[in-house]
Amino acid sequence: MWGMAAPRPCKREFNRVKSMPRYGFNFLWMYYNPAAGPEEPDEKALDFLARHGFDFVRVPLNYWYWTRDFQYYQPDEKVLAYIDRYVAACRQRGIHINLNLHRAPGYCCNRNDLEKHNLWKEAAAQDAFVWLWGHFATRYKDIPSEQLSFDLLNEPPGLRLYGMNRKNHAAVMRRTTAAICAITPEREIVIDGLGWGNIAMPELADLGAVHSTRGYQPMPVSHYQATWWSDWQRAPEPKYPGVRWAGRTWNRRALEAHYKPWRKLEMQGAKVHVGEFGCFNKTPNDVALRWFKDLLGLFREYGWGYSMWNFEGSFGVVNHGRPGTMCEEYDGYKVDRALLDLLLENRVK
Repeated sequence: MWGMAAPRPCKREFNRVKSMPRYGFNFLWMYYNPAAGPEEPDEKALDFLARHGFDFVRVPLNYWYWTRDFQYYQPDEKVLAYIDRYVAACRQRGIHINLNLHRAPGYCCNRNDLEKHNLWKEAAAQDAFVWLWGHFATRYKDIPSEQLSFDLLNEPPGLRLYGMNRKNHAAVMRRTTAAICAITPEREIVIDGLGWGNIAMPELADLGAVHSTRGYQPMPVSHYQATWWSDWQRAPEPKYPGVRWAGRTWNRRALEAHYKPWRKLEMQGAKVHVGEFGCFNKTPNDVALRWFKDLLGLFREYGWGYSMWNFEGSFGVVNHGRPGTMCEEYDGYKVDRALLDLLLENRVK
């Protein structure tokens, strides 16, 4: 790539650290609105997590918060200081924090057309992507891997979209991992599956990374009436078990079939974590709970950790507003207690 030999896999000693499974939530402190600026860490929510034994926070980051006019190498240090505070707030509570580039130089799963360069085809984006992760690796090199991990890129696209294919994607991930390892060799690195987190990557099983899958299938259950989902208008009404979608009638057996490639990936020595899962609040809650029971039961059977999208709001466990929900005031929040109990029950101790 660019006249260089492909970097060798980074050989990290994962047995020295507590790798996955870990359990928690996504927090969108630096995700939605760069013009409004980042949010401070939600210490009340983090206290809730710590009290109930959740030990993982994934923070999707949008590089537009600290970058102006695609000047990739001139980050705003005042904004990066917010990330320092996220890391500190989690560490103070014994919660592992995972930094994820949700919008990265040259790619985002949402409105990729707004990017100036293309991560899969242009050196300008690739070089900036590698530099940015090197910058984070240097910034946090003294923080142990059991407290901090890097999720390189949120949900790479489907094959052949935006010029991405398995070969050029693998080249970018290997180059970036090698750059991080040169600075902090034991840093835990996470790579999201292709096809928006759904397609396993056996070609990267040797990378020494945690492979991150998703828990959104079947989409008519998890994304019913979600207008940002391209198929929302043609999707059937949510039913579980029994909804027919993508050539399958969805039940626990169909979920097992969906995750079979990820189980095979584990047989090659890779670790698997569920970086996102959740259910939009237009699905009736009884349907959602039946689906969550099977989904979380599988994650427990497989020994997979997870981070729900997200903690509070339309996909969360707090104030989600799904029809038919029995919520209770609990520990300072209006909580879907039945869902919280499922989350608590389906963790591997």
